[in-house]
Amino acid sequence: MIPRIDTIDATQSLYLEFIETLKQQGFKGDLNPDYANRVVLATDNSIYQVLPQGVIYPKNTDDLVLIAKLSDEPRFRDVVLSARGGGTGTNGQSLTDGLIVDVSKHMNRILEINPDERWVRVQGGVVKDQLNAALKPYGLFFAPELSTSNRATVGGMINTDASGQGSVLYGKTRDHVLALTSVWLDGTLWQSGPIDEAELEEAKQRTDRVGEAHRLLDSIQKDKQTEIDACFPKLNRCLTGYDLAHIRDEQGRFNLNSVLCGAEGSLAFIAEAKLNVLPIPKYAALVNIKYDSFETSLRDAKALVEWQPTSIETIDSKVLNLAMGDIVWDTVRDYFPEKEGDPAIQGINLVEYTGDDEAELRTKVDKLCQHLQAVSGEAGKSFGYSVVYGSAEINKVWGMRKKAVGLLGNAQGQKRPIPFVEDTAVPPENLADFIIAFRKVLDDKGLAYGMFGHVDAGVLHVRPAIDMKDPKQEGLIREITDEVVRLTQEYKGLLWGEHGKGVRSEYAPEFFGPLYPVLQQIKGVFDPRNQLNPGKIATPMIDGAELLKIDAVPTRGQQDRQISAPVREQYDSAMNCNGNGACYNYDPNDAMCPSWKGSRERIHSPKGRASLIREWLRLMANRGVDVNAEAEQVRNRGFIRSLPSRVRNTLSKRKGDYDFSNEVHEAMMGCLACKSCVGQCPIKVNVPDFRARFLEVYYGRYLRPMKDYLVGSLEYMIPTLAKFPAPYNWAMRNTLTRSFMRRIGGMVDSPVICTNSLKQGLDQRGIELATPDVIRGLTAAQRERSVVIVQDAFTSYFETRLVLDLVDLLGKLGFYVLVAPFLPNGKPLHVHGFMGAFDKAAKRNAQMLRDIAEFEVPLIGIDPSMTLTYRQEYKDVIEGELPPVQLIQEWLSGQLDKVELPEVMPSHVYRLMAHCTEKTSAAPSIRQWQMIFEALGQKLEVISTGCCGMSGTFGHESDNLERSKDIYELSWRGIVNQPENKGALVATGYSCRSQVKRFDDQQLPHPVQVLLDAIQVH
Repeated sequence: MIPRIDTIDATQSLYLEFIETLKQQGFKGDLNPDYANRVVLATDNSIYQVLPQGVIYPKNTDDLVLIAKLSDEPRFRDVVLSARGGGTGTNGQSLTDGLIVDVSKHMNRILEINPDERWVRVQGGVVKDQLNAALKPYGLFFAPELSTSNRATVGGMINTDASGQGSVLYGKTRDHVLALTSVWLDGTLWQSGPIDEAELEEAKQRTDRVGEAHRLLDSIQKDKQTEIDACFPKLNRCLTGYDLAHIRDEQGRFNLNSVLCGAEGSLAFIAEAKLNVLPIPKYAALVNIKYDSFETSLRDAKALVEWQPTSIETIDSKVLNLAMGDIVWDTVRDYFPEKEGDPAIQGINLVEYTGDDEAELRTKVDKLCQHLQAVSGEAGKSFGYSVVYGSAEINKVWGMRKKAVGLLGNAQGQKRPIPFVEDTAVPPENLADFIIAFRKVLDDKGLAYGMFGHVDAGVLHVRPAIDMKDPKQEGLIREITDEVVRLTQEYKGLLWGEHGKGVRSEYAPEFFGPLYPVLQQIKGVFDPRNQLNPGKIATPMIDGAELLKIDAVPTRGQQDRQISAPVREQYDSAMNCNGNGACYNYDPNDAMCPSWKGSRERIHSPKGRASLIREWLRLMANRGVDVNAEAEQVRNRGFIRSLPSRVRNTLSKRKGDYDFSNEVHEAMMGCLACKSCVGQCPIKVNVPDFRARFLEVYYGRYLRPMKDYLVGSLEYMIPTLAKFPAPYNWAMRNTLTRSFMRRIGGMVDSPVICTNSLKQGLDQRGIELATPDVIRGLTAAQRERSVVIVQDAFTSYFETRLVLDLVDLLGKLGFYVLVAPFLPNGKPLHVHGFMGAFDKAAKRNAQMLRDIAEFEVPLIGIDPSMTLTYRQEYKDVIEGELPPVQLIQEWLSGQLDKVELPEVMPSHVYRLMAHCTEKTSAAPSIRQWQMIFEALGQKLEVISTGCCGMSGTFGHESDNLERSKDIYELSWRGIVNQPENKGALVATGYSCRSQVKRFDDQQLPHPVQVLLDAIQVH
């Protein structure tokens, strides 16, 4: 039996005392010294892994002041603190072995918008896209762009002085910071911004750290200006982190924010910011230019600058090919047409124009296009292009470009492209030659790599593919970085053009030269004891204070190599998570990870769950446990022999005995198994898969709750219960029974079985079951137009009317309809970790469906979640071909030329609320619904929605009821109750329709049903 994991790296007593004192002094936020939260925040989007002592989520600015004041007390002056926002840093900027202070959970409010004066005031935890969504009604936007904009916080952008696409026109984050409210380590709350000489003199007269900082910075600017001018390269991406070159702005005003922006939280906490915002350009165009080599695209970009675009971005063939294999490609494929005879695309330049004068913008685009046509085919030039107009369509292409960061991590094999030298900046005129030299460094070491970036700013992202689990390959980090440092200096550039210094701060003395001691002076004024994010950017001049070194900080690879290769392979979708944080998407109307959105707890995100599984596997391995062998034992031996030990472990758990497995279990049980992570995570992290594997092992040593057996056996019991539905339905409606179910069975409720059986309805219509004998008996004409509906338990028994409506619709469209015999699909078994039973169910069902498919008749399923199981979960247990079960729309959209189009009612506009699994795992199928509606004379709009919160049986379980409601409130409730949507909404998911009926007492139809109505009207 697996030993409990009761020996972990416990929080140090000093930090436990600090946390307890915060609580006693009235801290309003969350205090988390638990191992799960610490593990999840031990990583960011870098190669490093550093376990913090705890995680603190301040509620407000007062909490930040309390943290700072307490850390200044003599007894806590060894406490180390690190600010964290979205946690998307690629250089370990927010990682610490002290306390993480995460402002994103609670301090995420937009406090004030002044559209007339074009500024906004926000808390540090506001997400960039969240801010722009709030500004859009005013025609304004916050300009600095970055690929992680749907989860990166404003505080994080300020701390790294972030910038990306469009920086040549719009500048960096600091260029848009009007004022900052910061909390200094002695508890001082200070508002800073550009000030005149009188205000500066007043600040310098103060006797506290604020006064000392103003005096020091003023003297540095006056005494060191010549050295500063000589040190700082003349680049769009000027040297960030204590930006000495901008202590005074262009108007000559003193601005403390020049050192706070880009300081990576090493000087103060950013509580609030007043930001400059700009009018959204009225018109936009994007020219997508194709090249037969990446070098050609880089060299041509220099010439393209002369055509005065807003921005120029480049992507190499490796990134493009990864995009083609991702869900994102479905949104942009039309803009990259492949013509016969064209060479393979090896590089792309994306050239954007924006402006308020449409005629002027089109003139610029036309001139560029004329140039491209004139030079097409010439050596060193492009061979084709396309033009996209309108911000909505252009944003789809930029969405693909943004996702490139994560997509690089989805390369196959153990070697994965990783960030460690990825944001070098050189003068744009030097970029092509610099990249040739850079590529030679990587080529000489036999490394594959992907490249993309901002060629107009001279910034390129380069990610070499390295297996960090291999100690020899890990050594390449030092070799390559040292060589790239040499190259950037040779080409008059910088190692850090965009993503900050973090662990790479060890190279600061090389680039700052004689000015590095000046940085140390600044650090010493703000943080004399080196408590704030130590080892980053600069250290105060005190004994023992050193900059971090790139090969002296623990890495994820060092942790992961402790797990055996076979176990890593079984849990590969968790192991491959690179921390890019795409699952932290703030947008409530996006499907990605509803449990994260509903809880705002990092452990309830795909990244969080992947981190916990990785640590669980590591701890198991260190105790000599082979998790794969344990899973096999659980499958093969009966529960009877393990019952006594499972009882003992469960009783110990109830008494409070510690086992890290229980923290992992808590995180896994919050997952809705909606599989949005699989479709939307660029790394394809598959939480439902490794969750099921974990639960199988976990319940080999703990007792399962009764609800698991109820849910797992439902598909097997339902055919029998459906023969006499009255007793079951009475029980499901009875208050006492439901109360008993909630207390003993863990279920809040259950849908009732339809009293008119599917068999009766099929018999009335003369529809036969699709047995081999029946199919053999079909005529050639019947078989040519035949289709088999594959049953699932939910629609066949709880929503029988829908199955019959589908039969009727297909019949009216001229198809010969059959229905496959019912067999359990097994999805509920997989969700709850009954892996042995799922294997058996899947193999039995797959064999029946393959027997039918041998007759070359198409198979279609109704419920998206159940249907997609045949191509997702089944692939792990079925050898050979999977049963070819398609979604309704996937099959029907390809049969429109065969449809006998009946007369239909006048065109009506419907709005589709698609199932999460369907729109993330089968994205093209949403557009296929629109094709079908159009063919039948109707219009279908697709509404952006998050998750409904039901997800199979998740919302029916007692422990999940409140979370299910919270998730429904985030997105669905508002849309369902909008007056303009009354009578127009359709939903494809059985769970979704059940949730709407449950919480809003409305019955949303399936698309099939409104199409049938459109036909039956005539």
